[in-house]
Amino acid sequence: MSAELRSGQVAAAAGVNVQTLRYYERRGLLPDPGRSNGGHRLYDADAVTALRVIKAAQRLGFSLDEVAELLEAGRHRHGRPVAGLAGRAAAKLAEVDAKIADLVTIRTTLAAAVEAGCDDLAVCASHPRCPLPFAPLAGDGEGPAEDNGRRRMRAAEGG
Repeated sequence: MSAELRSGQVAAAAGVNVQTLRYYERRGLLPDPGRSNGGHRLYDADAVTALRVIKAAQRLGFSLDEVAELLEAGRHRHGRPVAGLAGRAAAKLAEVDAKIADLVTIRTTLAAAVEAGCDDLAVCASHPRCPLPFAPLAGDGEGPAEDNGRRRMRAAEGG
């Protein structure tokens, strides 16, 4: 092992805490480290890189399960390109685009509520110009208004 680093050194270099480092080990995201004669965990510089990759992937919206799958695929490629990262990145991009569209809808609706002077949700919701209960999110086939209407009809029917 080249430059051997202890847990605290690796965690500090990667910008995480030691508990995160140990958690990633338990999850199998990092290989088990070697040990010193005194029993301290010893890592090489690759551990710092691996931690930075994991944290970068999380910041891009990948869950730890998704990161684990990507890392596992990379470990088994044996010099061959591994299909999957581009596809997963494209899928994550579509998720992000949908979230952005939802956030734009939420922002527009909240701005309309502020402009309409909505101060009391119950009073505002009973007013026909209230934007809040009728704002569907992007990508929804239907908005809360349709869902609320179905709920009211089921309640009236006793269901």
